[in-house]
Amino acid sequence: MWERKLFKNIDYYLLGSVILLVLTGLVMIYSATRNNTVLTGGDSLLLVKKQLAAIAIGLVGMSLIMFSDYRLPDLMYQILYGLNLLFLLLVLSPLGMEIKGAKSWLNLGGPFSLQPSEFAKLLVILTLAKHLAEKEDLETFWDLCSPFLHVLPPLVLILLQPDLGTVLVFSFFVFIMLYISGYNSRFLLGIILTGILALVLLFLSHHYFGTPLPFKEYQIRRMTIFLNPDSDPTGSGWNVRQAIIAVGSGRFFGKGLFQGTQGRLGFLPENHTDFIFAVLCEEFGFVGGFLLLSLYFILIWRCLVIIQQSKDKYGTLVATGIMAMFIFHILENIGMNIGIMPITGIPLPFVSYGGSSIITNLLAIGFLENIWIRRQKLLF
Repeated sequence: MWERKLFKNIDYYLLGSVILLVLTGLVMIYSATRNNTVLTGGDSLLLVKKQLAAIAIGLVGMSLIMFSDYRLPDLMYQILYGLNLLFLLLVLSPLGMEIKGAKSWLNLGGPFSLQPSEFAKLLVILTLAKHLAEKEDLETFWDLCSPFLHVLPPLVLILLQPDLGTVLVFSFFVFIMLYISGYNSRFLLGIILTGILALVLLFLSHHYFGTPLPFKEYQIRRMTIFLNPDSDPTGSGWNVRQAIIAVGSGRFFGKGLFQGTQGRLGFLPENHTDFIFAVLCEEFGFVGGFLLLSLYFILIWRCLVIIQQSKDKYGTLVATGIMAMFIFHILENIGMNIGIMPITGIPLPFVSYGGSSIITNLLAIGFLENIWIRRQKLLF
C-alpha cells in the first residue's frame, strides 16, 4: 500500500519532461560526436555510453531520494556542508585536474572524472534552505550576514578554480532563495546594485590606473565578446559566430538528423557541451528549438506548482533553489548559443554532455518529486 500511495503521488508531468530531455540529449550527443575521432577514439558511441552510465547512476540516486524523506537529520546537513568544502578543496590540491584554464575536476582513474562544483550547487541549495528555514528574524540588513557567510566558503573555493559560470549560478539562486524566504527586497536589491557598482569601478580602475583584476584576461574576453563577436572573429568571437550560424542555418524545419555541417565539419567547438543547442537547432530548426523549450517550460511550470504546494518552508526553499538553478542554466546556455549572453561554459540541463551535471540534475529532480509526493500527509 505504501508503494502504491507513493507511485500514485509522483508528478508524471515533471518526470516525463525530464525523460524526454535526457533522450534528446543522448541523440544530440551522438550526432555531435559520432564523427569526432579525437573525442571518441574511433568508437562513435563512446560519449553516449559514458553519458548513459552517468544517467544510470543519477536515476538510481533520484529513485532513492524520491522514496525517502527530503527532511534530513540536522547532523546530515553539517556532514553534507563539510563534504562539499572537502571536495572543493581537493580540486585545488594536486589531485585536481586543469582543463582549459580551470582546475575544476578530480580524476577518478582512467577516462572518468568528477566535477565537484556541479554537486556543490545542489548541496548549497539543501544546506542553505535548512539554514533559512530555521531563521525567524529577517528584518534588518545584518540578518543577511549569516546566509552570506554560509555561502561564502564554497563560493570562494569555486572562484579560485576559477569557475565564473558556477559563481553566477550560485549568485542567482541564492538571491532568489533569500527573497522567497522573506528577506526585505530593498536590502537585496541594494546588495545587487552595490555589487554591480563595485564591478564597474573595478574595471574602470583597471582601465585607467592599471590596477589588477581578480580575473584572467581570457576570462574577461570570453565574458564580453558576445557584445561584438566580429571584433575578434577568428579568436574569442569564433564560438559565438559559429553558434549563431548553426542556429540560423537550421531555419524552420532544420537540415535533418545527422545532417548538420557546423559541428560535423569542426566549425563549432564544444558542440556536445556548451553549444549543443546550436547543433539541435541546425538539425531540427525552429521547430526543434521550440519543442525543446516547451519541455523546459513544463519543467519550470511543475517546479512552480511544487513550490506552491510544498507543505513546509524548507521544501519550498529547496524547490525554489532548484528551479532557479535550472532557469539560470537554461537562459544562459541558450542565450550564449544565440549571441545574447556571455560565454560561461554552463551546460544545458539534461541535454549537454557531462556526467557530473546530469547526475546532479537527476538528484535535484528526486528532491522535487519527494517534495511533491509529501505535499500532503500520506495515509497508510
